[in-house]
Amino acid sequence: MQLGILDLLGLATTLVFAIPVANFGVTKLLAGEAVVGAALLGVGVAMVVLPHYFLDPKRILVGLLRGLLPARLRGTVGNDDQPEQ
Repeated sequence: MQLGILDLLGLATTLVFAIPVANFGVTKLLAGEAVVGAALLGVGVAMVVLPHYFLDPKRILVGLLRGLLPARLRGTVGNDDQPEQ
């Protein structure tokens, strides 16, 4: 996956906030507070993964338009080559 300049700047900004949270989670894990450490580590990972992979604006817009358009206008026609029974 190739990232543009704005995508890289967004990722760098997210990492500025996610790395300290994840670092504090690792510190808590090593100190013996497993639940708090694992939760903070999960939050740090989610701060990077969710916006990058699941909240992509282009993917959301394409999914919304695909759901609103009738099947004839979507560009893909489903299973027309199989005969009806």
